[in-house]
Amino acid sequence: MNVSHASVHPVEDAPTTEGGNAPRARMKDMQGMPGTLGGLVLRISQFLFAAAALIVMATTSDFPSVTAFCYLVAAAGLQCFWSISLAIVDIYALLVGRSLQNHQVVSLFTIGDGMTSTLTFAAACASAGITVLIDNDLGSCGHNHCAQFETATAMAFITWFTSLPSFLLNFWSLASR
Repeated sequence: MNVSHASVHPVEDAPTTEGGNAPRARMKDMQGMPGTLGGLVLRISQFLFAAAALIVMATTSDFPSVTAFCYLVAAAGLQCFWSISLAIVDIYALLVGRSLQNHQVVSLFTIGDGMTSTLTFAAACASAGITVLIDNDLGSCGHNHCAQFETATAMAFITWFTSLPSFLLNFWSLASR
């Protein structure tokens, strides 16, 4: 029985010598970008440090009397929500094997990371200023919870240090399109 089988022979397209029509090279998924294991590690560390800042500051009895400390609690809460939401998205992308390099998704992540990292940095700076005022200038650390204030402020700065790479990598990915 003679049966012919169809065969497909790929033909390569000859490279063009014109530089104007060359396709743009796409940046590979670098560790730290959404949908990568490095991105998931950054998101989880952002969540943990923001949660630590939130819990430490919220457990002090006199944090509501200072606006900067209330701002730190609000910024850390927002950072916790944002980071855990994107960590869930990263886990889903890793399990399914999907790339999150869609223009709209990267734009959303970039704007969200930029806003939350800026708010966290501003809250940490404001809290650090008040903590220095209480400790050094007023000398009333014995009457306040200075150790908790300093710990929460340090956790907020570490949160910012872990959220900044996420923002920069997303911004770089968005700008390289």
